[in-house]
Amino acid sequence: MKTIELLSPAKNLECGIAAINHGADAVYIGASQFGARAAAGNPVSDIETLSTYAHRYRSKVFVALNTVLTDEQLPQVERLIRQVYEAGADALIVQDMGILQFQLPPIALHASTQTDNRSIEKVKFLQDAGFSRVVLARELTLRQISEISAGTRVELEAFVHGALCVSYSGQCYMSEASCGRSANRGECAQYCRLPYSLTDADGNMLVRDKHLLSLKDLDLSESLPEMIEAGIMSFKIEGRLKDADYVKNITAFYRKKLDALIDNDAHLKRSSSGKTHFLFEPQPEKSFRRGNTDYFLHGRHRNIILPDTPKSMGEPIGKITKTSLHYFETENGQLFHNGDGACFISPNGELGGFRINKTENGKIYPLGNIHPELKPGILIYRNQDKAFDDVLKGKTSERKVNVKIELHEHTDGFLLKLTDEDSISVKEIFNIEKTEAKNKDGVIENITRQLSKLGNTIYQPSEIIVHFSKSWFIPSSALAEWRRLTTEKLDNERMLNYKREAPRRPDKEALYFERELTYLGNVTNRLAENFYRQHGVTSISQGFEIKHAGNVPLMFTKHCIKYEMGWCPKEGAHPTFREPLYLEHKNLRYRLQFDCAKCEMQILKD
Repeated sequence: MKTIELLSPAKNLECGIAAINHGADAVYIGASQFGARAAAGNPVSDIETLSTYAHRYRSKVFVALNTVLTDEQLPQVERLIRQVYEAGADALIVQDMGILQFQLPPIALHASTQTDNRSIEKVKFLQDAGFSRVVLARELTLRQISEISAGTRVELEAFVHGALCVSYSGQCYMSEASCGRSANRGECAQYCRLPYSLTDADGNMLVRDKHLLSLKDLDLSESLPEMIEAGIMSFKIEGRLKDADYVKNITAFYRKKLDALIDNDAHLKRSSSGKTHFLFEPQPEKSFRRGNTDYFLHGRHRNIILPDTPKSMGEPIGKITKTSLHYFETENGQLFHNGDGACFISPNGELGGFRINKTENGKIYPLGNIHPELKPGILIYRNQDKAFDDVLKGKTSERKVNVKIELHEHTDGFLLKLTDEDSISVKEIFNIEKTEAKNKDGVIENITRQLSKLGNTIYQPSEIIVHFSKSWFIPSSALAEWRRLTTEKLDNERMLNYKREAPRRPDKEALYFERELTYLGNVTNRLAENFYRQHGVTSISQGFEIKHAGNVPLMFTKHCIKYEMGWCPKEGAHPTFREPLYLEHKNLRYRLQFDCAKCEMQILKD
C-alpha cells in the first residue's frame, strides 16, 4: 500500500488551518527566521497551535529552515530547532548541511529543493546522510523521477502547482550579485521577473522589453497518476507568500483530484485522517496564476514563459467586439460581474487593467472612462472574480473523522464506546438506574439521533449500534452529556496516541559523490564544511554569500532562450546573429552562455 500526501503552504497560522480544513495531509510553514521566504516568518507559538490542530487529523507540520547559515547564526538556529520540535513540528526542511552537525532532537529531516536534487547520486547521498525525504528539483522529467525512485529508498516529494523559479533551486546568485539580497537566504529580489531586451554581440536588438526569464506557473494536476507511478509520494503546492483564499482553493482542487485516484485504487491510501466535504467548487484559474505549464515533466517544449507580464492574468473571457466612450462588449460579456477585476495586453505589449463598475444587457462599464487602448479584437481576462472571492470568505469546507458509536447495557447502567477510523477506541460507563420506556416506539431511533449529533466536534458517525435487550428510557439531556464526555475523551486519546516519525539514522561513512565543492555547494559556515569533509570532500570553496566568486555564472537554468525563440542549433536552426547574447534592463547587463550538451543556459553579470 502506497501512502499519498497532499502538502500545502502556510504563510501563517490562518493559512495553515485553512489548508488542514481543506484536506491537506501536511503543511509547511516558516519559523521566525531562516526560511527561504523571509517575509513568511512565524512565532513558535503559532507553530505549536498549528501542530496541535493538524495532529487531530493526523496531518503533519513541516518547518522550513532552508536558508544557508553563517557561523554567527548557528547557535540561534540550534535553539530554534529545539523550540519548534518542542512545539510539535514533525520535520525540518533544510538546505544547510551544517544543521546535521547539531545535537538534534529526534525530528525527521527533509532535504529542501534548495539542495539542488537532480540526480540519483545526490538523492542517494542525502538519503544515506540521514534525510527522511528529498524534495526533487522541479525540472525533472517523469523518466528521471522514475530512475531516482528506482535507485533510492527515501521518500520523494515534488512540486505540482505554483510559481516556478527559472534557475535550478539553490543555484541562483543573480539577486545576491546585483543587490546583495540572497535567494539562498530567503531575500530574492526576483530579477527573473524583470523585462529584458535581448541583444547580440554587435548590439543588434533581437527582442525588446520582454519578460524572457519569467516562467508560467506550474500545473501538473493532469499528471498525478503518472507521478504516483514514477515514485512521488508527496505532492507539494507552492505558495508560502499566498493568502488563505489561495490556499483554500488550490488545496481543495488537489484534494479532490487525489481523492478520486485513491478511492479507485486499493493500493493507495491517504496519509492523514478525515474526509473533507467542500461547500464550493474549487477553480484554480480564479486564484493567482501566471498562465500554466507542465514545465519539463513530459520533456522539453516551448511556450513556458509569459513574456508580456509577470503578473497574474487570470482566466480569458473573450475578445472585445465593440467599444464606446463608457462601455465595451465582449464575446462572453455575461461572464463578468459587478466588481470584477479585468486586464488585457495592449497592442504594444503592455499590461492594462481596470475594475468593472457594472454590467448591463451585455454592456460592460469600467470604473471610469474606457482605457484608450481597449479596441475590438483585444482579449480580455478576468483576474479577480468578486463572486468567487466572496464565496471563499465564508465557510467553504468541513473535515470530519469517521467514528463508530456503540451503546451497550452495563451492570451499573450503560457503556458508550467510540472507535475512530484510526482504530483508536475509548469507552465510558455511566451509572444510572435502568428504566423501561413507557412508549417503546421510536426509542432506538431517538437514541441513535441524539448520539449522531457530533456537529461541534471533528467527528461524523460512520455507524451507530445500540445493543439493548429492552427498550430502555434515557433522557436526551443524558445522551447529550454522555456524547460530549466520550468525544472529549476520544480527542485526548487521539492526541496521546499521535506519534511523530522517527528520524533516519545517518551513515557517517557515506561518501559524497564529488571530491570538490565550488561556490555552487553553498558552504557558508564551519559546520557545513566539517560535514562535507567527514563525507570525503577534500576541496571546498566558500559559498557565494560569503565570498563572491568572480565572473562566474549567476544562474543555471534548463529554460533556454535560444530554444524558446526557435534558434536551437540542435534542431538545425542557423540564426544570423553573432554571440554572445546579452540581457539588458536599465543599468543591468547579463551575458548568456549555452551548454548545448546539457541543454542548459547560464547567466553571467557582464
